[in-house]
Order: sequence, then structure tokens, then C-alpha cells
Amino acid sequence: MGELLFPGLQVVERGWLSANLVLAHGRCSAAIDTGYVSHEAQTVALVQAAFGPSGPQLLLNTHLHSDHCGGNAALQQQFAAMRTLIPPGQAAQVVAWDVQALSYQPTGQHCPRFRQDGLLQPGQAIDLGDRSWQIHAAAGHDPHSVVLFEPLSRTLVSADALWENGFGAIFPELEGVQAFDEVGRTLDLIESLEPVTVVPGHGPVFAYRSEVMVRARERLASFVQDPRRHAKHGAKVLLKFKLLEVQQQRLSDYIAWACRTPQLQTVHRSWFSERSMEQWLGSVLGELQQAGAAVLRDGMILDR
Repeated sequence: MGELLFPGLQVVERGWLSANLVLAHGRCSAAIDTGYVSHEAQTVALVQAAFGPSGPQLLLNTHLHSDHCGGNAALQQQFAAMRTLIPPGQAAQVVAWDVQALSYQPTGQHCPRFRQDGLLQPGQAIDLGDRSWQIHAAAGHDPHSVVLFEPLSRTLVSADALWENGFGAIFPELEGVQAFDEVGRTLDLIESLEPVTVVPGHGPVFAYRSEVMVRARERLASFVQDPRRHAKHGAKVLLKFKLLEVQQQRLSDYIAWACRTPQLQTVHRSWFSERSMEQWLGSVLGELQQAGAAVLRDGMILDR
């Protein structure tokens, strides 16, 4: 099950609705990131198959976007002794279950309530499997994200801070918070670590090489030069994510959902208010269709 990177470390690639699942076996067993709630039964089955009926000792989240922690609650229910560790930036919001601050309400996404039992403090180390991993702050895509680095194998669990062809949408920017510089600093950090192998939050595991960082920096530069381009990209990410969740929906209902989703409202108001929201959404969906990411047919929108 999954790809074995070195003895004791497995990666299960799960697609774009659910983040990749990383499994560490050994003295301190752990699961890293749990996918979206739509796949929670699959997440429980994968973790149980890997660790048996008692489950892992630890559950870690690199950050608290819904596609990385949507399976937390189901795993906590299944494995009572498991401890859940999260980055410190939103610990209070998890305790209070503030769905606004945690982004679930603004993005129109879902995440069942879960508890946190401890924190992943940047600058510290944590034992996962039989090895010691470094915890590094990795703001940008999410201001509270961390990445994990194992220095012997030089393996980096990069979450959405670095993919083979870029990085995740910079959500603070969609909310009017300047974060492009934070992405740049996180890329500097990753470059300084000199990883050999990268486990991204989505997509296949890849060998780090200079071209990966060149592509990431070029992508960042294009967004800095044209923030409107990034805003449209972020809107497409939100729209495509919803389509991955529902698979198909009456177009009028899908548009109605988009019109009442606060983060999409913010993007429209900030960058595209020269047209009505319905007109703007129609043009963005048209671009998704042209790119082969959606199908519009007979009053329905379908994932492709």
C-alpha cells in the first residue's frame, strides 16, 4: 500500500480532493494529513490497514485546510489512544471551533470538528517512525503551515509549500493579506535544506532538483507581477475543489453556491467587480471548461 520511500515511511497518493497520506512506522507510529471529509471512510481504512486496530500513536497535520484534516474526526473516533498534533497558529481556533477563522465557512468547504492534543512547534524536532524530523514554519499558502524534514535521507514533507510544478494557491492573498513575500521566504528555506526527496501535499513524490525551484520562483514572480492573475487562479482552485467534491450538480445550484461563498465574493469584489458576480463566474467556468477541468452540459456541471 503506497510508496515506500525508506524503511518505515510510506506515502499514499490520493489525488486533489484529499491530500496525500504519509505513514511512519516504528517506535513512534504516525499518520500525516488525513484528506477531505468525503474520503473519511477511506482514510480510516488506509490507516487501519497500515497500523492495525489500535491505529498510530500520532496524527499530524501540516496545516488545517479542509483537504488536509477532514479525516481527523473519524480517525479520532476510531483510534481513541491516538494523539493529534497541529501547527500552533490556530490552536485556539480549533479549541473554540471557529469555522470562520479556520477557513471552512469562507471557502464553502466542510470539516468535522476534531480536537488537538499538542502542537508542532517550528524549530523543534519530533520522532516519527524511527527517525527524528525537523519542524519548520512554512508560511505562504497557509500562514500557519509547517513542513517536516528528515535530515539523514533528506526527505521533505512539503505539504502545499512546494509541488513539482509550483505550490498551492496563496489563500491570504485572496483575502487581501500580502503573503507573496512569505512564499518567497519559504522557498528560500526549502532551498537551504537541500532536500533529495519531496513528498508534496498533492501529486506524486518527486526528486528535488534545481528546475523544481526555478519553476516555483517563476510562478511566484508571475503572481507578484499580476496579482489579478493569482486571484483568478485562486477562484479556479475553489471552484474546481467544489466540483471534485460534488462530481456533478445542476449548474444553477453550483452558481448559487459560488455566489454565497465568502472567499469567492471577496475575490470578485476585490478584482473583478466591473462585471456582475454571475457574469464573472460564467467566464471563469468557461475557462475551466476550455482547460478540460469541467464539463457544462444540459444545465449540469460535471467534473472531468
